Parts: sequence; structure tokens; C-alpha cells
Amino acid sequence: NATAGTVGKTIDTMIPQYLPQVAFFEAQQGNNEIVIQVSNFYHRSGGILESIKLGSEKQILGLRYKNIANNIFLFGCLIFMGAYHLALFFFRKKNTSSLYFGSFCILIGIRTLLVGEGFLIYLFPGFSWEIAHKIMTLTYYLGLPLILMFFQSIFPKYIHIRMIKMAQIIGAAFGILIILTPARIFTVANPLYQLWTIIVIIYVFGALIKIAIHKEKDSWLIIFGASAFLLSTINDIVFLSIWMNDEGPSFLRALFRTGNLSSVGLFIFAFANSLLLAKRFSDSLEQEEIITVKLTEVNTNLDKIVSHRTKALVESNEKIEQQKHELEKVNRQLQKLSLKDHLTQLWNRRKYDETINSEWNRCLRYQRPIALMLLDIDYFKEYNDFYGHLAGDECLTKIGQTIKNSLSRSTDMAARYGGEEFIVLLPDSGKEEAIKIADMLRLKTESMNIPHEKSSVSNYVTVSIGVTSTVPDGNSSYQDLFNVADRALYQAKNAGRNQVNFLSE
Repeated sequence: NATAGTVGKTIDTMIPQYLPQVAFFEAQQGNNEIVIQVSNFYHRSGGILESIKLGSEKQILGLRYKNIANNIFLFGCLIFMGAYHLALFFFRKKNTSSLYFGSFCILIGIRTLLVGEGFLIYLFPGFSWEIAHKIMTLTYYLGLPLILMFFQSIFPKYIHIRMIKMAQIIGAAFGILIILTPARIFTVANPLYQLWTIIVIIYVFGALIKIAIHKEKDSWLIIFGASAFLLSTINDIVFLSIWMNDEGPSFLRALFRTGNLSSVGLFIFAFANSLLLAKRFSDSLEQEEIITVKLTEVNTNLDKIVSHRTKALVESNEKIEQQKHELEKVNRQLQKLSLKDHLTQLWNRRKYDETINSEWNRCLRYQRPIALMLLDIDYFKEYNDFYGHLAGDECLTKIGQTIKNSLSRSTDMAARYGGEEFIVLLPDSGKEEAIKIADMLRLKTESMNIPHEKSSVSNYVTVSIGVTSTVPDGNSSYQDLFNVADRALYQAKNAGRNQVNFLSE
């Protein structure tokens, strides 16, 4: 005797189980009666799934061991390929095809243990038939959207995203039905999902035909593997359908004699996909070698180009640096010229304005004296009118040089203020020193003996000088200093010219 589960007349006395059995008996002469007892309260259909096989002990045991070995081989191959592709995805997240295909292989690998010889039940006879059937059906329901997602990741132009969404929604809905309801309820929905599977298979076959027509690279491997898997899936759907009972069409029972071919079909599909990945990997390596050679050539040429460009750039930078120095030199000269009086070569009024500002602030900070003098050539207009402008320019130049040569300190400054007026700035100088320098300038000017017949004070050119000196404070400015020097000059002129007049604030 051989038993799988417990036969009962009610749902309470029955224990469901799916596990192929081997029974030994000695055949008697004449007719031999084989009695099979079946009860079903848990599934939409029940009974013996496949035909009874008769033979000698050696034949039957050999067939059983062969089937178990095939199941274990398929399980090992599928789990290994699934783990391999999941590892590929782990190291390269962009390759989603490895994720979908690896997950699909794992699901079908688990299913392989529950169909055919039912190796998992063989190892664990007490394993719940209800749970085993839920797992087996779930792997089927979830595997369909996964395989569609895999095809879409490899050939995105041929599998529409709407089809993917629809497969995901339908698979999730039927999966929830399996989890929440017992087998006698959710198995009623199996024919609907099988019909949906056939629609998906037709859609995928259409996509494969388009792929073949467009001659996508290495598509023949995918087409071969996918065709084997899809055809084996159709075989299992028909074999497990309601049409395969004793009252169904005889030609179907003759055509579809064996179930569980989808595991074999998936193995062929997985193997073809592995060949495809290996070929693409080989092509990638070959392409990488070609690119490496080209890149080496480019780098070699690039080194020469960079060396040449670097040399040219260095030369260009040297020229630019040289031009920069020359430009700075010219700018300094231009700036100096812009601050010089072109006739007397003394500083001009602009330079004076810059200097008086900085020197005033310095003397204010350190409470040092500062002196200022204004010089005016006596009766210079009459000199110009009588001797001419050329002589007037020469006179201005001589007096300017005399003033410049008379200043011994580098901090002292002489400038042409305008027309026949000159201004002398004496930082760190008090009243006595300023008057002394002013008298020296007046005497040197007159001693140059530049004739001046139109002067009322001398036969030679003379100057009048206004002098002032102060220690800056917060209540005055350098403009105040200038105004005092200007008044001192005015008084010197009114007093008869050719003299120095000092005026304090």
C-alpha cells in the first residue's frame, strides 16, 4: 500500500497532500485489480494528476530516482543562476535585467521543489499541503510580471510599459487572493490567470517576432530560450487545466502527456540568457581592448601635443610677461608725465594735491609742523609782453630749476601751481626754517641776473614769497594752510614785492 495524506469522507477527516508514491505488488495470473481511493475537499479539482506507470521494480525505482535527480538538478541550476544574476545586480545597480531574471529564477527554483516528484514534501512529509500549494501558485503568479519586466529591460522598444503595469497589478491582485483565501477558493481563479498568461505569451511572441525582424544584436539567443520557456509554460497550463480530466478531449490528453515542463523550459531560457550575457561580456572586453589601444595612441599623441602646446604657452607667457613689464614701465612713465609740468619739469598741481593731502594727515597724526610757501614772479606779465613768450618760458624754466635745486630734503616738494606761480611744500619744517629757505630762493632768483627792464623793483627778475607754517589739528585743513600762504603772498606784493612775508594762522 502507498498513501499520500489521509482519505476522508468529510473535510474534517481528510488530510490533503501531493506526493507521488511507489507501490509494490506481485502480479497474479488473470486480471489484477488496482484500487485507488481519492477524496477532495480542498481544491477546485482533485484526483490523480498523471497516468499510473506500471513496470518492474527496477524500472519504476529507476524512473523515480531519475525524476528526483532531474528536480534536484533543475533546482540547483535555477538557484545558482538566480543568485549569480542577483549578485550581478548588487555590483551594478543599473543592470535591472539581472534583478528581474535572478528573482524569476529563484521563484521557479522554489517551485521546482513542490512539483513533479515533490522533493520538498518527500523530505518533510508533514509539510502543510495548503502552504505548499500557496507557495507553488504564488511563484507562478509573481513570476509572470517579473519575466515581462525582464524582457522590457533588455528590449525596451518592444515591450510597452502599460503591459508591465497591467501584469504587475493583476499579479498583485491574484497574489493577495492566494494569501487571504484557502486553496478551495483561490484555485477557482486559476483558469482566469491561466487565460491571462496565454494573452501575455501571445504578446511576448509578437514582440519576439518584431525583434527577429529588426535583427537586434544577439536576439536569436533570447528568442530560442524564450520560445522554449513559453512553449513549456503553455504545456503546463493545458496539462493542469480543467480540460485534462477524464471527460476532456482525448487529443489533448494524447498531446499533453507530461506536466512540469516549465522548469525545463526555464532552464533552457536561463542557459540561453547566460550565453547571451557571456557573449556581451566578451564583446565588451573586446571593445574595451580596442578602446584601450586607441586611447593609448591618443595619449601618446596627446603627450606630444601637450608638450608642444606647453612650450608654446611658456613662450607666449614669457612674451606676455615681458610686454606686461614694458607696459607697466610705460604706464609709470605716463603717470609720471601726467604729474609733471612739461615746461619746468617740476611737479604739477595734481601731484601737489595728492602730496599735501597725505603729508597733512601724517603731520596731523604725529603732530609735526608743516610749512607752505607761494612764489610769484614780479611783473611777469610785463616781462612776457616786452621780451616775448619764448623768453618768458625760458625764465619760468630757470626759476623752476633754481627752486628744485635749492631743496635738499627728499620730502620737500616744489610744483608749478599755475602761470608764474610756484608752490613749495616743506613737511616737518617750522617758521624759522621755512623763512630761511624762502629768503634763499628770493636771493638766488635775483642773483641769476635775468634782465627785466619793465620791473619797478629791480633791473632783474625777482620773486615775492608768502610763507606760513603750522602744526595741524582737527579744527583746520590743508586748504586753510594754503589760504594763509596766499594772504602772505598778497601782503608781500602790496608791501613792494621782491620780499618774503610770513603769516601764521
